[in-house]
Amino acid sequence: MRDLEIYIRDLQPGAVSSWLAAHVDGLALDDSDPARVAKGQAMCEGAALRITLYPGAFGKRYTCVLLEGERVPWNSDLDCARSAWRAMDTEIRCSVGDWKDGDPVENDTWWRLDQRGEAQVVWH
Repeated sequence: MRDLEIYIRDLQPGAVSSWLAAHVDGLALDDSDPARVAKGQAMCEGAALRITLYPGAFGKRYTCVLLEGERVPWNSDLDCARSAWRAMDTEIRCSVGDWKDGDPVENDTWWRLDQRGEAQVVWH
């Protein structure tokens, strides 16, 4: 199972569905209310893809978008974040590497993509 995880600042209603519709088949996701958890599904290269949106991440301004499946539309969190940023034009963040639960967070470095470009930032 593979997964992609990005964080979208100030998510607008329907923005994730609009973005993902161009990259997956059979998208079923109701993201009309960014303040609630949303779960959906789609197909990616013939394999089932689970989609979950978790609002209120990192101080409530970010929504975590998690894509899980045997196949995912992008090779990395950063590729996924780049695609989302182009589609939504709002700040997107993602991990710089393979972070796992239990790893120390002293060097909590993330990619930040916004109108200033791409930069690695510390996010507490």
